Amino acid sequence: MEPSTPGNATRLLAQASCGDGAAAARLMPLVYQELRELAERYLSREPRGHTLQPTALVHEAFLRLMDATHLAPNGQTHFLAIAANVMRRVLVEHARARHAAKRGGGQMRVTLDSAMAVLPEPDLDLLALDEALEKLATLDARQARVVELRFFGGLTMDEVAEQLGMSKRTVEDDWALARAWLRRELRKK
Repeated sequence: MEPSTPGNATRLLAQASCGDGAAAARLMPLVYQELRELAERYLSREPRGHTLQPTALVHEAFLRLMDATHLAPNGQTHFLAIAANVMRRVLVEHARARHAAKRGGGQMRVTLDSAMAVLPEPDLDLLALDEALEKLATLDARQARVVELRFFGGLTMDEVAEQLGMSKRTVEDDWALARAWLRRELRKK
């Protein structure tokens, strides 16, 4: 087994995304625990009885990461940001499928961490949040990216700043503005 270093994982991910099946097989054990923790963080916000389990979310995200032929992560933080975005997409697709299956009833709810809350209410509709983030991305792509990395990726302000090549202060400003915009937008729903 290869040593678990960010450099090894990044190299293997690049090789796997180019179709190297052996690299993909060596990559999974190196990144599994981090992906599992990210999946558990996402799913801890879901209501009891949620049908998607952390292992299934990790496996689906990993398969999608391997299918992404254009993937070229610039390190561990970038890889985790990409993985967080992929997991978000999987969860949103799962929510849409469940919503469609119930013909409009029982939308999935997620609980925002108190540290990241954008609304005073404890629950937030995942589909409404995704729609609001898509709208924010058309208005200010950088702010939307900060929200993705902070909320969905669980990155710290310092990690977001590093990932986006910005100062921590700029990230904090974008985070505050995005939260205020999301609060207002989600109250309309």
